[in-house]
Amino acid sequence: MTRPIKIDFVSDVSCPWCIIGLHGLEEALSRSADAVEAEITFQPFELNPAMPPGGQNIVEHVAQKYGATPEQSAATREAIRARAAAVGFAMRTSDKSRIYNTFDAHRLLHWAALKGRQKELKHALFAAYFTDGQDPSDHEVLAGAAAKAGLDPDQAREVLASGLYASEVRQAEALWRSRGIDGVPAIVIDDRYLISGGQPPEVFEQALRQIAAEG
Repeated sequence: MTRPIKIDFVSDVSCPWCIIGLHGLEEALSRSADAVEAEITFQPFELNPAMPPGGQNIVEHVAQKYGATPEQSAATREAIRARAAAVGFAMRTSDKSRIYNTFDAHRLLHWAALKGRQKELKHALFAAYFTDGQDPSDHEVLAGAAAKAGLDPDQAREVLASGLYASEVRQAEALWRSRGIDGVPAIVIDDRYLISGGQPPEVFEQALRQIAAEG
């Protein structure tokens, strides 16, 4: 018999390790389908909540935030690109890429969960930002991602224009921070187990099987 488990995936759509971790987790769930069955709920986390409209160049941003040189930034991007490629995701960032505010993307993800299409929208948003270089704070970009996720783009525009689900996102962000989540991705299983970072499938699979064995 398989054990049902609850997975909360705390992440941001502008976090490269989050898409790497998500692909790793999904592959691990596929491999361990004989032991566990799970639904992933995506929880909001903003890496840069104060980011103004228009965003900031990625090289400038990591220099200010982490003290990285342009050469270090490029090396990190290359390493991330290789890890993403290993799990089947095309990461096409460059020194021209920008970091954006993602609050409206999280509002739309909340709405997508109510429509049963949250996972599809999450993947569409990651692709829009990291593969296609689009701005995830732009409402037309978000509506386009919603359409790709099988959602009504006009309804998505209405949600975005109305400011709906802002309080729900703020409350969820505060809840996860109160539980000690200060970096992403953070994968919380059954409200008890925490797996941090963009782990490979093997790490997730081992953890899932161990949790299933504990009953």
